Amino acid sequence: MSKPTYLFDRDVEWNALVTFAARTTPAATLGIVSGRRRMGKTYLLRALAEQRGGFYFGATTATGTESLRQFGAALGEFTGAGAPIAFDNWDHAITYLFALGGREQSPLLVVLDEFPYLVKSVPELPSLVQREIDRYQTEPSGIRLLLCGSAMSVMGGLLAANAPLRGRAQLELLVQPFGYRAAAEFWDAAHDPALAARLHAIVGGTPAYRRQFLADDVPASAADLDDWLCRTVLSPLSPLFREARYLLAEEAEIRDTALYHSVLAAVAQGHNTRGGIAGYIGRKSVDISHPLAVLEDCHLISRELDVFRSGRSIYRITEPLISFYEAVMRPAWARLETGQAQQVWRRSTERFNAQVAGPHFEQMCRTFLLTGGVDQLGVDTDFGTVGCGVVTDQHQRSQIQIDAAVTEPGDGGRGPSISLLGEAKWGTTIGVKHLERLTRARTLLNERGWDTSACKVALFSGVGFSDALRREIADTPEVLLIGLEQLYAPLD
Repeated sequence: MSKPTYLFDRDVEWNALVTFAARTTPAATLGIVSGRRRMGKTYLLRALAEQRGGFYFGATTATGTESLRQFGAALGEFTGAGAPIAFDNWDHAITYLFALGGREQSPLLVVLDEFPYLVKSVPELPSLVQREIDRYQTEPSGIRLLLCGSAMSVMGGLLAANAPLRGRAQLELLVQPFGYRAAAEFWDAAHDPALAARLHAIVGGTPAYRRQFLADDVPASAADLDDWLCRTVLSPLSPLFREARYLLAEEAEIRDTALYHSVLAAVAQGHNTRGGIAGYIGRKSVDISHPLAVLEDCHLISRELDVFRSGRSIYRITEPLISFYEAVMRPAWARLETGQAQQVWRRSTERFNAQVAGPHFEQMCRTFLLTGGVDQLGVDTDFGTVGCGVVTDQHQRSQIQIDAAVTEPGDGGRGPSISLLGEAKWGTTIGVKHLERLTRARTLLNERGWDTSACKVALFSGVGFSDALRREIADTPEVLLIGLEQLYAPLD
């Protein structure tokens, strides 16, 4: 089945769903499709159901009884019964659904979208599905059941250790935001890497923000970005204005939103260790374990290990719009609500560069290395780990932040090695001092047992490099200069 033309990108996801739906095994099969809201999951699944002639049911926020009535009406229309099918309870409905799959000559695709809504009103539903899945492992059934939802904590729990559906799924698909390259094309900004990078730091790769929220209102150029921002994200008349708040409110496991916003604000302002977050919000470290775990389960933050210090880690906000909200919008919320977007934005440029664009650019550079950049740069590595970390300089009583590193663990008597050390600066022209700092870090790591014999030094910049630096590295092939044009260059 060919992917519909109105679906941008998503080739991997489409092929996985088509393969699942076309399986010819006689047993019933189960797939889980998850991802935060606005990622286009419904577009994918509706298109798949239409092409396969499958049954699609989108649940709503309703009681179990009303949802059952809606399900019976949709199923009656699909089967051509001429009237809604009346079920006594969900037990009978799920039994009927699986039996329907056994009557078809070819596999029957069934999509239950917004499944967390159903689970909230009918908690026993996963157990009912599990019973029928197990039953139709021995009896023939062509049903191909896809359960889809946006509440990440609920969807993640469907296949948890003690969950009824544990071990029953043949597909677990996470629909993620577009990568920074695909997002640039989606927002018609691929021609201008500087515009694309700033835009991605604000709205990320969520497809619905352009098409559904803004009705294809995109910045015409880099010069138009400020005006575009004031009439969209920073305008109380725009749906994007409160979107960051709704992303938290929509998660079922989040109750005290004030606490979670404080945790996110701490991370956005650079307090990205457990101790730093706890100190910022005035709590003990042990008291924020649950909020951090919930935010991780919701895919709103991620925990990244320090590649140089075992047991150390930092937290990073994964949704750019939340970073932008916490750093720029939340401190000036009252002014923004009264329509002072231009004044707020003029005074927030420095904060945006330091707390939003800068960290986002660092993550972009690590993504570049992870998605083919290592090969493009000619880095000597078999299958290195891409990450970041801190190198302590005890002689100078300082710490050297490494924004991007490619490391390999030791094995077979061989010690750990480093293939690349990198520094990323968004709004600063990179000069000789930045190179000297990385060279110093390489020396320190070598003294501590790391193999740096093949280690290259990479300097990433959003604005450029000094002439002195270019003269310094003229005959130094192990020093690499990477600008926005190279980050956005098509992959080979």
